[in-house]
Amino acid sequence: MKFTERIKQLREERQMPQRQFAAALEIDTATYCKIEKGERRAKCEQVVIIAKLLNTDKDALLSLWLADHITVEVANEKKIADKVLDVAKGIIKSKI
Repeated sequence: MKFTERIKQLREERQMPQRQFAAALEIDTATYCKIEKGERRAKCEQVVIIAKLLNTDKDALLSLWLADHITVEVANEKKIADKVLDVAKGIIKSKI
């Protein structure tokens, strides 16, 4: 599931209006709507705020958000996408 799909699902389950999220993020409702539709990317700090509003696991939302970013960058390179992800995984492991 994509980040945008997950936040919309959680928000609707909790019956929370988009305007509440927009206010907490200090953006207008139209901009928040674009985030949910995937027309605009949320910032990392906004993901943390959204997680708090939804009372959900911040790391789970951040993982979806980051996966969406990676997918956008790698999607055009289908032939080497797996290799790119393996290289990135190796780099990350060597830094931990």
